[in-house]
Amino acid sequence: MEKLLEFARDLAREAGRLIVKEQQRAGLNQEFKQGSELVTQADLKADRLICERIGREFPEHLILSEESSPDLADVQQSPQPVWIIDPIDGTVNFAHGHSQSAVSIAWAENGRIALGVVYNPFTDEMFSALRGQGASLNGKSISVSNETELSRALIATGFPYRKTGLKPLIQRLDAVLHNCADIRRLGSAALDICWVACGRLDGFYETLSLWDFAAAGLIAREAGAQYGHFSELPQGAHPDFHNEDIVIANPALFKPLKAILQTADS
Repeated sequence: MEKLLEFARDLAREAGRLIVKEQQRAGLNQEFKQGSELVTQADLKADRLICERIGREFPEHLILSEESSPDLADVQQSPQPVWIIDPIDGTVNFAHGHSQSAVSIAWAENGRIALGVVYNPFTDEMFSALRGQGASLNGKSISVSNETELSRALIATGFPYRKTGLKPLIQRLDAVLHNCADIRRLGSAALDICWVACGRLDGFYETLSLWDFAAAGLIAREAGAQYGHFSELPQGAHPDFHNEDIVIANPALFKPLKAILQTADS
């Protein structure tokens, strides 16, 4: 597993170098998937680089990637190991020249996410974890914050590309903002979750896609965060893979934050 983790870190760095160069180029090509979700040529180039490297090194492994293979069958039921890839988490930030974007790479086997790497090439910050072995930032161990009062907590969230059905999101935002110190909307869920892991944020909630949170969720859990959902899991859903209504916080804040989100939905 250590060799597998080192491979993932090296791959994230290589993709990160490509992304930085692409952002510096003039005339960044942009398209929109399904009419609203931004994708750039850098997303596609980084995706191709990552998938080709994995294919050469581990031809028997499957790949779930936002850009090239988003429709892979149920990952948790796969008899083969699965790489879960987001070549650029925070594409809108990236396209606007912001530095809050990351390469996210996770690896799952036997229905469990066992490895996670999230790399921000603009700040050279490498978050990583192996299941059961703790989490690190640039090789140094990290842990969640010690904040115990929600009224002093910094909570992050995000919003979907499609602006339909915003009412419940606004209700949750209102409820959380009235009960915490402040809210951040930084534009990269993977980095938001990693920031919970290293104590820069105290909690996070959002509905995401699996490639947004697979790696970061493991990193947060290994750093001591409590991870769950503020709505009931569908029958048969695995908590590591279910993408709706995710909530992550340090152990002292998890229950009160979850309760506020549930109250806002009632």
